[in-house]
Amino acid sequence: MGMLLFTCVLALVIWALVFRNELQRRRPEWHWYLVGYPLTALRVAFTWRRVAYLNGLTVSHKPNRRVLGDLEVKGEPLRTRTPRISFPRATPYGLEVQVRLHPGQTPAPFLASSDAFAHAWRVHSVRVVSPERGVVLITATARDPLENTARPAPGAGELLSAIVGALESGRSWVMDFRRVPHWLIVGATQSGKSTLLARLVTELAPQPVAVVGIDCKGGMELGLLEMRLSALATCRSEAVAVLARLVTEMQDRMAKCRFAGARSIWELPEQARPVPVVVIVDELAELYLTNGSKEQRAEAEECTTYLLRVAQLGAALGLHLVVAGQRVGSDLGPGVTALRAQLSGRICHRVNDPGTAEMTLGDLNKDAVVVAQSIGETEQGVAVTTGDTGGWMRGRSHLTTPAEARAAAAEHARMTPRPKFLAGAPGGGTLL
Repeated sequence: MGMLLFTCVLALVIWALVFRNELQRRRPEWHWYLVGYPLTALRVAFTWRRVAYLNGLTVSHKPNRRVLGDLEVKGEPLRTRTPRISFPRATPYGLEVQVRLHPGQTPAPFLASSDAFAHAWRVHSVRVVSPERGVVLITATARDPLENTARPAPGAGELLSAIVGALESGRSWVMDFRRVPHWLIVGATQSGKSTLLARLVTELAPQPVAVVGIDCKGGMELGLLEMRLSALATCRSEAVAVLARLVTEMQDRMAKCRFAGARSIWELPEQARPVPVVVIVDELAELYLTNGSKEQRAEAEECTTYLLRVAQLGAALGLHLVVAGQRVGSDLGPGVTALRAQLSGRICHRVNDPGTAEMTLGDLNKDAVVVAQSIGETEQGVAVTTGDTGGWMRGRSHLTTPAEARAAAAEHARMTPRPKFLAGAPGGGTLL
């Protein structure tokens, strides 16, 4: 029985090797499991000892210092021990190897050796994490899973949850405002910010959610979705008016929750629950830049105060923020840093300078900063995202063309909530 099984497996592998090009083109997942994974697993097993030694990942049996008379001599250890690894476990896009650290070792040298692993094993990329003390998990990705991502049709999912793309792990990239209430999106021109925002609104369109847009570029970006927006501010003065209404509504919701003895609107009866609101701010810098005049400075300070109050208090009251910009740093004003600290969800596309990636991801995960800086100009839509994943992950947003965004907004225009507190606000859909 064992011989028969071995013969069948061997025949299958030989067939896969003969027709590997056709198999890779038509069934890349079969090609990986039948051809790619066995070869890569063998490469990992045979090269591990040498790669570990060359990258300083081994330890010596004895101290590398000896005393000869009155001299202390230090040298390179001749006999070293290599950390033990598990058998490579196949994943849909690569393989995983678990490393048991020797006493005294830390994950830092393994993190620094990720490029060496990728070149030695001839894979697309390698990610190193430490899931528990004394253990390092090395995840090798054989091919870029974000190169071609299948896009699901827009549909009404869970309330305040939007599938905006795909993650490198093969799972859907979900922006869930119930878990992560506020988001910061950063990226250079043509990096994929606008596509991500369009996809987000398209996903929220079938849901009973009020979407408020603030686009101080005259509404050039969010104007495509105006039929589904409950309000659209296209300049700073309009933004101040809309944000003031949101802050007033927030205070009303606080009073309603206090009267009902609830800590959030989600503890209120469904019939008494106010409509959730998602505020999308495109190009935040336009709200803060002034010509130095007293009027413009006062207007910018109002925007700072209103946005910060919504970010600090809005999550439990069903008011959520999505702030996007090419750069969101302290150079825009002292209030921006405080606002950024409240935006726990972070998305960083390709950036023009290391400081932008650092200010977006640095306070959450240093490794993510390096990955964000490696995104190239040809990888539009690719970003490093954080949130409820417990760390960071590369993802790619689904392409949503202007025509598709406009069609989705028109299709779901009847779903556009126009709450009383937004009556008279600029732009937006039909008053319901």
